Amino acid sequence: MTTVAVVVVTYNRADLLVGMLDGLAAQTTAPDAVFVVDNASTDHTAVVLAARTDLPLRVTHTPENLGGAGGFHLGVQQAHAAGFDRIWLMDDDVVPAPDCLATLVAHPGRCLVAVREDLSGALVEKAAVHFDLRNPLAIRPKTASIDSTWSRRADMPPEVPVENVAFEGFMVAREVVDAIGLPDPSFFIFYDDVDYAVRARRAGFPIVAVRDAVLVRQLDFDQQHDLSGWKGFYMYRNLFVVHFRHGENLPVRLKPYLIALGVVALSPLRGGRGEVANVVRALRSARGMRTVAP
Repeated sequence: MTTVAVVVVTYNRADLLVGMLDGLAAQTTAPDAVFVVDNASTDHTAVVLAARTDLPLRVTHTPENLGGAGGFHLGVQQAHAAGFDRIWLMDDDVVPAPDCLATLVAHPGRCLVAVREDLSGALVEKAAVHFDLRNPLAIRPKTASIDSTWSRRADMPPEVPVENVAFEGFMVAREVVDAIGLPDPSFFIFYDDVDYAVRARRAGFPIVAVRDAVLVRQLDFDQQHDLSGWKGFYMYRNLFVVHFRHGENLPVRLKPYLIALGVVALSPLRGGRGEVANVVRALRSARGMRTVAP
């Protein structure tokens, strides 16, 4: 019998976490364990978790915020060490449909991803149908996503091969972790899931989005971050890391330098001294992350 551990990473979103845990408790196929990494939350997350006697929780309260990447690294490490057959990665702002886990477990794939809808039922799955690490002129490597290819989930085929994922509903078999290791905690936030998906695919594990495994996202997507702020540093640095590590040819691996040069050149028009500082620092940091952290 296949055993499944859920890994949830949360930080200061206790009220959203309640809904996600309610969704896990309502699954028609119950998870065997739920590893929760609480990234040093300062709200009432600890109270919420302590009250959940209806779920097989294994909670780690970290002394500092490890970021999403560090949290998933730790949670996957714990679930893998405990011997579970499949590991289902989950953020704190999604709610799985009652049959979501049952649908995924019934599929033989080694790397699977559930399909996200918003509260209105609209398709909002951003997993890349094509993630271009071959063309140096592709400024944004995600050239097609599920929600840019199909207007509704019902229009999708039952299975869709994808090239990157979000750590929201991504399920991996333990042999994938055996082969490629853990998510890289040094990303902190952003692109840790992209890096892991590329590593999995290149190790011979195709990734399939399963149409009938549904997650409901509780928040709207907000991917327009201030590129001059602290998140902007991580967005640039981690995008550069993905190109340095996984670019399929030299021009693609050199693309971070061209992006940085473009940001500097356009800064008088954009008024972005902070963005320039971020991109320069990001490029320097990314050069030291060309290999996967142990």
